[in-house]
Amino acid sequence: MKQLTGIDASFLYMETPEMPMHVAGLHVYEPPAELPGSFFHHFRDFFLSRMHLAPVFEKKLARTVLELDHPGWVDAGEMDLDYHIKRATLPAPGSFAQLEQMVGELHAVPLDRSRPLWQITVIDGLGDGNVAVYSKMHHAAIDGGAGMAIAAALFDMSPEPRKVKPPEPKKPTRKPTIEERAILGINDAVQNVMRQQLKAMEAIPQMLGTVTDMLLPKKSESGGGLPGIPDVLAPKTPFNVTITSQRSFAAREMSLTDAKFVAKATGAKINDVVMAICAGALRPYLSERKALPKRPLVAFVPISLRKPGDAEASNQVFGMLCPIATEIADPLERLQAIRRTAGDSKALAGTVKDVSPKDYTLLGAPILLPGLAQLYGRIGLADVMPSTTNLTISNVAGPPFPLYCAGARILALYPVSIPVHGIALNITVQSYLDKLDFGITADKRAVPDAAKLADLLVAALAELKSAVETMPRPRSELSRR
Repeated sequence: MKQLTGIDASFLYMETPEMPMHVAGLHVYEPPAELPGSFFHHFRDFFLSRMHLAPVFEKKLARTVLELDHPGWVDAGEMDLDYHIKRATLPAPGSFAQLEQMVGELHAVPLDRSRPLWQITVIDGLGDGNVAVYSKMHHAAIDGGAGMAIAAALFDMSPEPRKVKPPEPKKPTRKPTIEERAILGINDAVQNVMRQQLKAMEAIPQMLGTVTDMLLPKKSESGGGLPGIPDVLAPKTPFNVTITSQRSFAAREMSLTDAKFVAKATGAKINDVVMAICAGALRPYLSERKALPKRPLVAFVPISLRKPGDAEASNQVFGMLCPIATEIADPLERLQAIRRTAGDSKALAGTVKDVSPKDYTLLGAPILLPGLAQLYGRIGLADVMPSTTNLTISNVAGPPFPLYCAGARILALYPVSIPVHGIALNITVQSYLDKLDFGITADKRAVPDAAKLADLLVAALAELKSAVETMPRPRSELSRR
């Protein structure tokens, strides 16, 4: 049994019926021409021929004895593939809005923990003849970086699928007895506690140095000698509420070329431009609802800790809090403010992430922590407690070349992510080819009109591009022309 890390297990402990902790993707495919039979059966056969390339597909959770420590992954044995690979058909006319609604409904359903924690739904009936594939996997098993590794196992770079080796026969293994499991489980739990305590003691000098560096005044990106810790207590918004079990979802694609044009002209990074697009959409969205705070909204921005070439199917993430300047009306001034504060936030996150715990052990955590998560949602603490963040904004770099799966060309890679109590809105972006594929995942009560917010994202990029095109040109550039 391979035991989950503390970070991986946290996604299990946080999960409640209102807060499923799986991540997903909505991929739009152009089916191969002259395909005999249905694409669903074609895709199913293809997937079964590839699933052994990503071992996580054939693993399920196993609890430790007395649930003293985090659960682990074990071989699932025989699997009910009718549960894991499903088919759905959109009613006529098969619009994209209908697809978004179906994805919201599918995403609200938790995964069955007695089975491997993944499920794929092939959706046909789209009016344009394309096919969509919605695939979800529990966050305890995967993060964005590990997701790209799984994609590498399933996707090809040409319409002709590459040849792969068939799975090797599994060697029979003896299952330990209950007594052996109890002894091993208690021994592992005690060793984990001791190891984590030793790691914590070893990290004390570095932690003290980091805290000192954070508290000492230093020059920041935003100018002046300011303390390292910014004031990022977020204002209250309609997104900072206790969520329900229903989800709204909307997806839009935008030009990566336009985003790069804005970034180059303003000295910003693509991630800054993505946050500026989100801010440019949220400002009118909240204004119309008479809920735009005078202070800037604060976004939680995940940061990958994964080293290049690491394909381990586990979570290796950190995060930073970044004000996104929603109080500023001018789009270019807003972008520059985000660029400055993002630089400060990233520098602060960089000093903290090296000493942040990558794992933890707490005896009885599988019993204690889920109870606390359920209590937090049941009594509605998110409705009254102050918040440090208003929404999540995540930007994942994808391939600049076309991908194929089961001989079908992939047209779009829309992310479908996780809202949580107190943070009811998640905007995740996946770059692909020359596009930015935006996915908005939200609590349906907090954001009932996700499609409207998605349209505002498109308008925000257009506004930024227009503002850049009307910027005064430097004299040196004019003389060259």
